[in-house]
Amino acid sequence: MSSPAVMPASPPAAVPVWRRVLVYGVFALFAAWCIKAFWHDIAQIDLTPLKTGWMAVLAAGALSLFNYALRVWRWRLYLNKLGHTFSLRFVALTFMSGFAFTLSPGKLGEMVRARYYQPKGLSVAATSGAFFIERLLDLLVMILLASAALVDIQAYRSFLWVAVALVGSLLASVAIMPWARIDQAMGAIPVGKVRQVVKAMAHMFVSARQFLTPGMLVAGLLLGMVSWGAEAVGLKLVADVVGVQPLSVSAAMGIYAVAIIVGALSFLPGGLGSTEAVMAALLFAHGYTMPQAILLTLVCRLLTLWLAVLIGWLCVWALRGEA
Repeated sequence: MSSPAVMPASPPAAVPVWRRVLVYGVFALFAAWCIKAFWHDIAQIDLTPLKTGWMAVLAAGALSLFNYALRVWRWRLYLNKLGHTFSLRFVALTFMSGFAFTLSPGKLGEMVRARYYQPKGLSVAATSGAFFIERLLDLLVMILLASAALVDIQAYRSFLWVAVALVGSLLASVAIMPWARIDQAMGAIPVGKVRQVVKAMAHMFVSARQFLTPGMLVAGLLLGMVSWGAEAVGLKLVADVVGVQPLSVSAAMGIYAVAIIVGALSFLPGGLGSTEAVMAALLFAHGYTMPQAILLTLVCRLLTLWLAVLIGWLCVWALRGEA
C-alpha cells in the first residue's frame, strides 16, 4: 500500500514558466527526432509482398501489444514491492510514456516516468532501482532467447558473452556490495560531483536489491520471457508470409534476441542501424533474399520499436497534467 501522505508545512511552489518551457521544448525536439528517424525507415519499405499476409502483420502487432501489457503488469509488481499501489491506468500510462524516449542511448530516457511518481511520494532513487532491475532482466531474457539458436549465431557469440558478463557483474554488484554503508560513508566527504554520483548510485542499488528475492526474480524473468518471446513469434509470423520456407520459432527467437543485444551494446539511440543490420544479416543467413530480409527487418521494427514510440507519445500527452 502507498505510504501515508505527509502534510506539507506550506503549499508547494509553482513550477517556473521557464522550466515548463524547457521540459516541453526537450520533448518537442525528441519527438521531431523520432519522426525523422521513422520516415527514414518507412520510406524503405515495399509492402507488396505483404498484401496477401496482412493478417499475419496484424497478429504480429497484437503480440507487440501483448508484450507491453505483460511488462506493465511486471512494472506494477515492482511498484507494489516499493510500497506504492497505483491504479492500473496510471501505471500503464506512466510506464508506456517511457516508450517515447526509447530512442535515447541505452533507453535511459525511459526514466522520464520517474517524474510522474515524485509528486506521489515515490523517489527517483526508488524508481531508478526498479528500472535498473527491469533493464537487467530484459537483457538476461534476450540472452536466454538467443541461446535457443546458439548453433546458428556463431558469428555473434562474442556479443552474448559480453552480455552475460555484464549481467553477471551487475547482479553481483547489487547483491554483494554494501551500498547502504557506502551511502553513509559519503556523508563524510565534502560536497561535490563525485559524492553526488556515488550517492545516487548507492540509492539506486539499495532500491534495486529489494527485487533480488527469488520470488521477484522468477516472476520478472518469466514475464519477460513470455513478453519478449511474443515479439519474436511476431517476427516468425511475418517471415512465414514473405519466405518460401517457414522460419522456426527457435530461429526467430535467436535472430530477434541477438539483434536486440547487439543494438543495446552498441549504445546507439534505440539501437538504430546496428539492430537492423544484424537482423537482416541473420535472416539472410537463414535463406531469405536480401530484399526479403530488409523488408522483414523494417516491418519488425515498425511493429515493435515504432509502435512503442507512437504509444509512448500518446501516453505523454495523456499525462500532460500529472507532473
